[in-house]
Amino acid sequence: MEFAELIKTPRVDGVVLRRPFMPTVEGTLCLTGHHLILSSRQDNTEELWLLHANIDSTEKRFVGSLGTIIVKCKDLRVIQLDIPGMEECLNIASSIEALSTLDSVSLMYPFFYRPLFEVIEDGWQSFVPEESFKDLESMTDEWRLSEVNKDFSVCPSYPSLLTVPRDIDDESLCKAASFRHGGRFPVLSYYHKKNGMVIMRAAQPLTGTNGRRCKEDEKLINATLCAGKRGYIIDTRTIAVAQQAKARGGGFEQEANYPQWRRIHKAIERSNVLQDSLIKLVEACNDQSHSMDRWLSKLEASNWQSNVKEILTTACLAAQCIDREGASVLVHGTEGTDSTLQVTSLAQIILDPACRTIRGFEVLIEREWLQAGHPFQQRCAQSAYSNGKLRSEAPVFLLFLDCVWQILRQFPCSFQFNENLLIMLFEHAYASQFGTFLGNCVAERGKLQLSQKTVSLWSWVNRPQELERFLNPLYEPNNLVIWPSVAPQSLLLWEGVFLRWNRSTKCLDEAYQEMVHIIEYNKELQNKVNSLRRQLAQLETEDSPLQTP
Repeated sequence: MEFAELIKTPRVDGVVLRRPFMPTVEGTLCLTGHHLILSSRQDNTEELWLLHANIDSTEKRFVGSLGTIIVKCKDLRVIQLDIPGMEECLNIASSIEALSTLDSVSLMYPFFYRPLFEVIEDGWQSFVPEESFKDLESMTDEWRLSEVNKDFSVCPSYPSLLTVPRDIDDESLCKAASFRHGGRFPVLSYYHKKNGMVIMRAAQPLTGTNGRRCKEDEKLINATLCAGKRGYIIDTRTIAVAQQAKARGGGFEQEANYPQWRRIHKAIERSNVLQDSLIKLVEACNDQSHSMDRWLSKLEASNWQSNVKEILTTACLAAQCIDREGASVLVHGTEGTDSTLQVTSLAQIILDPACRTIRGFEVLIEREWLQAGHPFQQRCAQSAYSNGKLRSEAPVFLLFLDCVWQILRQFPCSFQFNENLLIMLFEHAYASQFGTFLGNCVAERGKLQLSQKTVSLWSWVNRPQELERFLNPLYEPNNLVIWPSVAPQSLLLWEGVFLRWNRSTKCLDEAYQEMVHIIEYNKELQNKVNSLRRQLAQLETEDSPLQTP
């Protein structure tokens, strides 16, 4: 297919670009196979270069012969294009819709992008499992790298190399894989060098209604326990949802079959609920009513902050089991590719200071998200503005980044990177010139030959001149475990993502933050008053009279 076939009108003069709280720009609109470009001859006017892949939806309006296209983007910005001529407007709108909804991954911009910068470090080769395993080998000899999934036949969504207990052979791994959803058998996620405890991740066991069991699966996760130690299984679903899964062939670990493990259920929402939450949040952030009560009500109704709190709470629980209880942890939900990865990666940020450096955070994204099989292509196909019927879209990765931002804000000196790195990752997960976030798993990326045909995001990020933009000037290495607060007054709206394109709502955000601080101050004041009351009550009930000199 030729892109020219989809472009009905490649160029229109006299187009006016309107963006909230920015000066209007008049210029020439051009459509290419991958970009919408608006260029003006005015001095000091920045050109607009918008990837078609970044467009979530469009709306058309007409007043006489003047047409208007409202373009809503996956990075949450909204722009307006006033186009002279009804036919030109219809043609442009039709072309944008066709070019922004291409089905073939190989037609996307990363396959056509040629970098203008010199690639000093090949990001595709920067994070390989063998290197991470060398670090693990220096601390313990209880684990090995298995090639059981070298052809992706055991588990299509896992990478070819997996870290597993040394005493478990590949035949046992295959049997354990047949007992787990999608073949995602328990594998090592994190080793805590302080006490040797580990975090493992998997998908739900296929126990079904008849209580099926698998001796190899039981042996596999028991191999991670030290003598006399117990472990915790953190199921990211409520007990009700987990019970419902049994009727569909899924389920959870029966305590009788896993006597050394205690199961804990949490309530992280499923993907379709999260997508609805994002849509409601963005709608609230774009509300122009300027009514504080209305805005706060819509913000609360979105449940976005509640989702952030639940994910962070579960991650803190996993970290607490490891560091304070001295117990290993297995984390899973249903498929093991969404909430599971949120919890395991956030727990590592809490526990491991290396994950708070730029390089360490990149390794974490690679290992716990890209190589672990988070389906980026499906989850990030649409954002908050799409009019299309939702399929598998969900802001799972965005929620993770929001949680990281909450921890960064509470511990501003403990992170080598700043908020800019998190925002950049959000943007590139949804639309990018780089191939890093294309595909849903390692196997798919191999078939697409991304490492040969596209440039890695890390090749660009790790250039010294780019790294400077992401460095936190307050950073001081902190080797301690950090424990974020999940109290409502400690979790704030991420203005850098949700309010950056709409300045008119920033005043609402400032008022909201001020209100939160007032509430927090009032609670502290109330606690002091209650403490004084208890002291007075204690004095009044003392039997002995006051002694006078």
